Amino acid sequence: MIDLYAAGTSNGMRARIALEECGLKYNWHAIDLMKGEHKTPQFLALNPMAAIPVIVDDQGPGGKKITLTQSSAIMMYCAEKAGKFIPKDPAKRAAMLEAYMSASTDITPMFGAVNQSARAKEPHGPTVGMFKDRLKGYFKVWNDFLANRKYAAGDELTIADLSLYAGYWRTKGAYPELVQGFANLERWSAEMAARPAIQRAIKL
Repeated sequence: MIDLYAAGTSNGMRARIALEECGLKYNWHAIDLMKGEHKTPQFLALNPMAAIPVIVDDQGPGGKKITLTQSSAIMMYCAEKAGKFIPKDPAKRAAMLEAYMSASTDITPMFGAVNQSARAKEPHGPTVGMFKDRLKGYFKVWNDFLANRKYAAGDELTIADLSLYAGYWRTKGAYPELVQGFANLERWSAEMAARPAIQRAIKL
């Protein structure tokens, strides 16, 4: 059994989506960021960086307990443990890694920048606009990619799709104007949203 410590952020969603899609049994431990639960001694013992998500797998490699942080690492770990969502073909795996890193390091951090700047006590309009334009630009590129491929990395569903969907879902919920008008992205997201595991994961 895996213990997941997370919140409903993009990073938290990525970990939960990975666990659900990979069919791995887990216990859900909600961490209230507003109450500072990620800074308690108990949580810091799991991750001194005071960041969610964290998983603790009692049956890690070699049957030994493992504690893992970083949502991107957790997604890879889950996929490898379950033997799913990572292409075996070297060329397809390379394409998956490129798409996965883009989804994980471009979309989510930029959403965070938009969120932090827009929700500041005294938002600076030009800064908010700059971050929003950049995030929308990322989604435009993904929309263009999806005009020529079924999934994020090609013809096969991978963890790149799972990672991208978490960022897309959070953006659509908070700033829908940043993903509107992208027909290919909408086609892809509709298929992702229909997956039972995704539906379970977003019910935080």
